[in-house]
Amino acid sequence: MRVFGVVGWKNTGKTGLMERLVAEITGRGFSVSTLKHAHHSFDVDQPGKDSYRHRAAGATEVLLSSRNRWALMHENRAEGEAPLERLLARLSPVDLVLIEGYKRDDHPKVEAHRAETGKPLIAPGDPTVRAVASDVPLEGLEIPVFHLDDTAAVADFILSETGLAPQPAEPAAPPAPPKLRDDCFALPDGVEWAPVDEVLARLRDSLHPVVGRRTMPVAKALGRVLASDAVALRSNPPHANSAVDGYGLAHAATGEGAQSLPLLEGRSAAGAPFEGTVPPGHAVRILTGALIPPGVDTIIMQEDVVAEGGRLSFNGPLKKGANVRPAGEDAKAGEPVLSAGRHLGPQHLALLAAVGRSQVEVFEPLRVGVLSTGDEIVEPGATAEPSKTYDANRPMLLGLARKWGHEAVDLGHVADDRARLRAVLDEAADRVDVILTSGGASAGEEDHVSALLEEVGALSLWRVAIKPGRPLALGMWAGVPVFGLPGNPVAAFVCALIFARPALSQLAGAGWPEPAALQLPAAFEKRKRPGRREYLRARMRADGQVEVYESEGSGRVSGLVWADGLVELEDEGRHIRPGDMVRYLPFSGFGL
Repeated sequence: MRVFGVVGWKNTGKTGLMERLVAEITGRGFSVSTLKHAHHSFDVDQPGKDSYRHRAAGATEVLLSSRNRWALMHENRAEGEAPLERLLARLSPVDLVLIEGYKRDDHPKVEAHRAETGKPLIAPGDPTVRAVASDVPLEGLEIPVFHLDDTAAVADFILSETGLAPQPAEPAAPPAPPKLRDDCFALPDGVEWAPVDEVLARLRDSLHPVVGRRTMPVAKALGRVLASDAVALRSNPPHANSAVDGYGLAHAATGEGAQSLPLLEGRSAAGAPFEGTVPPGHAVRILTGALIPPGVDTIIMQEDVVAEGGRLSFNGPLKKGANVRPAGEDAKAGEPVLSAGRHLGPQHLALLAAVGRSQVEVFEPLRVGVLSTGDEIVEPGATAEPSKTYDANRPMLLGLARKWGHEAVDLGHVADDRARLRAVLDEAADRVDVILTSGGASAGEEDHVSALLEEVGALSLWRVAIKPGRPLALGMWAGVPVFGLPGNPVAAFVCALIFARPALSQLAGAGWPEPAALQLPAAFEKRKRPGRREYLRARMRADGQVEVYESEGSGRVSGLVWADGLVELEDEGRHIRPGDMVRYLPFSGFGL
């Protein structure tokens, strides 16, 4: 097991460097553990905790465990503080152990250094310090010196020093996500009609990500979902730089009224910084994006000065720090910049690249299988027989899955043949992460989806108090969740937006999205009975009022094209008159 240390005086940034190194090195596929020396009166346990009471009662060791982690606490008592070797022996095998502190031990180390602390370097007198990470240039050292924020370079050095390859040949596969329970959709005893809010709450509480994880290049991660928080490997900007073309100087050397300062030879440009320090009372040419040289804390725009004869003339007073972009203004190294569950768009890729991330951990795409059932269903154009129904649901649901960023898998159509349906579900369970069916979700004699789910003991037939819709068959088939949607296309569409969209998002690792909602005045009149939540196809007019489709018939698919959203009417009864405020859910708020 390889070890490398990070040392430094107080407030030199060693903990921040440790944090960034862990993120950088694990991001390259290596396993890393850490060991930190805690100083003074710090304790890993606190009075009042159960573990503290166990120790106070005389326990030699207390093993504290939760679903997230476990920690072993050992009482030093008579033997005193444990030596480093004994602590290292407690760790499980990993590629690398990073040690913070323990500067007197003889393992190799890198020293964190900040000039503002005024502390002398440990390095010159300690042969175990193999490199320095400093926030200012250092000269005269016989060991490598890196910038304190250049985490990638420090990581390269440590991996080289410890004999680890620059990149692992094949990163270890992340653990498979846990399966859903077969009874995760079960309703409480005695519940037959479930309100929409209760159904949504139970789905939200029952589901968790079912997809695997992988590390991939940021440039190829568009549309993926972050599987873990993305931490900045470098501050952005990494060093203070100029926001304008102008001249840099020390604010303390300026005053009010007419000012004149000698102008130094040379300049600081982006990618070509000024070499040296700007003395007090002097100025230097500086361009947009250029690093701020030592001795400069303020920049005056070139439009506000006259530069002639080696002198810079301008009128004061100046604002201290003007036109200076401080280091870490956008993002600070070691801090999360994007949270797990975020869908990555082009703007997110820009941020990840700006903070030095070349790779990112993402969830694999959720594979959504779509299956149509029923003897009456045929492919569009297959026949003109009026007793047959063209399959509108399958292309619609496949399109929704793709629009929501999932991998849509066409499972085809199965007639009312229970044996054939069983075979298709068995085959689909090996190909997809979740199955959407339409039709067969009621309790009739030809509703084979419900019958088969009930046969294997994993059916929950939810009678949802919703219009259009109502029957919603939920269950598990060979460990794969199955959502049985209504057969009517309008009802299937509405149920997919209200129930399937957030459920699929949760299964994909992107969390539970809430639809965007607007309160708009109604351009219609309607008397609604209590007992069910209703969703009316609707669209917003140019005057800001919302109108509804002429018919509530759930067989009129054209109403979905006419509409650009839904009006949601609460469970209670209501008489809506023109001008009354109603809740409007635009299709764009459903990711469409």
